[in-house]
Amino acid sequence: MTSPNASGPGAPASPPVIAVVNSSDDLIRLLRDELIRIGFNVVTAHIREIKSGQQDFTGFLAGHNPQVIVYDISVPYEENWTFLQTLRKVPEAQDRHWVVTTVNKRVLDQRVGQTGAIEIRGGRADDLDPVLDAVQKFARPGR
Repeated sequence: MTSPNASGPGAPASPPVIAVVNSSDDLIRLLRDELIRIGFNVVTAHIREIKSGQQDFTGFLAGHNPQVIVYDISVPYEENWTFLQTLRKVPEAQDRHWVVTTVNKRVLDQRVGQTGAIEIRGGRADDLDPVLDAVQKFARPGR
C-alpha cells in the first residue's frame, strides 16, 4: 500500500503549489478558495509582512516551492511596483512564473509604464477568470 504522499513511479502527482501574495485579506481568501476549487495547493502571504520583515520571502519560497506566484500591485503604485521588481531579483524567485494583478490597471500603467498586470474588477469569483486562466497556463506539469 502506498502512502498518500508517496513519490516515485506510479505515485499520483501532487497538484502544483500556487502562492498568493496580496495586501487584501478578502482577495487572498477569494483567490485561495478559487484556486483550491480548480485543483491547486495554495499558500498565502501578506505583502505588508514581507515588506516589514515579519515574513522572510526567501524562506517562504524555499519552504513552499510555489510554481506560480500571484502578486498584487496596490497603491502607492510606484513604491509597490519597485518592491515587486526587488522580489523578482531574489535568486529563489527567478525561475518561477509570476501573475501580476491590480485593481486599477489603467492608473498602474500610467504611473509605471506597461506592466502586463491583470485587472481584478470587483471582488467576486466571476472576476477572477483571467487570473485563473493565467495560473493554469503557467502551472502545467513540466513547466
